[in-house]
Amino acid sequence: MKAECAITFFYYQNILAVAPFYEVTLGFDLVLDQSIARIYRVAGTAYFGIVDGSSGHLKHQEKSAALLTIVSEDIAGWHSRMIAANVPGLSEIMRGRFCEHFFFKDPGGYAIEIQRFHDPSVAALFK
Repeated sequence: MKAECAITFFYYQNILAVAPFYEVTLGFDLVLDQSIARIYRVAGTAYFGIVDGSSGHLKHQEKSAALLTIVSEDIAGWHSRMIAANVPGLSEIMRGRFCEHFFFKDPGGYAIEIQRFHDPSVAALFK
């Protein structure tokens, strides 16, 4: 069996309050609006959704242990965009063993990371 795509969902008290962050600030393409959920294309067949935590399968949690990571070659461009949007919790760009990356939070408090792999052979695994 083969999977066709993947969708990750985060749960919120009010998805309409966070939708502009994903649609405008991050520029995700809205693929489907189901009223209680909105699904965005992040890249290729990678999708991300926001769900009404009072109506969805799971419930909104006050403190999240989830991290959404977006892989991009343009780390500096993304970082500048997040500075311009004044996103909360924005870190500096850091260089780790495998990637350079930075973190910030969405309006609901979920952590988001933008990263670029240093090693082209590792980066190729995710293309």
